[in-house]
Amino acid sequence: MSVKTVNMKIETKGETDLIDITKRVENFVRDSGIHSGVVTIFIPGSTAGVTTIEYESGAIKDFQRAVERIAPKNIPYDHDARWGDGNGYSHIRAALLGPSLTVPFSSSRLLLGTWQQIVLVDFDNRPRKREVILQIIGE
Repeated sequence: MSVKTVNMKIETKGETDLIDITKRVENFVRDSGIHSGVVTIFIPGSTAGVTTIEYESGAIKDFQRAVERIAPKNIPYDHDARWGDGNGYSHIRAALLGPSLTVPFSSSRLLLGTWQQIVLVDFDNRPRKREVILQIIGE
């Protein structure tokens, strides 16, 4: 069994910015020399998450609207009252989405569906420089 880890840096716009990172993850898996296993994509921090979606404008807008309905931006949050940073909603959104995703691969290819892409979602209220940790475990 082998394990390889890499950190990526990604600049985001915030405000439920979805960024397709599928190609970067695919390249890392291909270049790792590991034939089959799993890759875990992890976002450190509490205002961003990772998931899969069909990365097209309609689905992106639908996702952004759904997130706004679930954890609205313009309601009171105790986090904001305590810290005054106005991003309480982003912490809730990120907690609901989750900070990691695990994707299997075989023959050094991700086993994603035809219309399935891996996306970083930045919920914060400002642009950020995000770290993404990729870890491959396999043979």
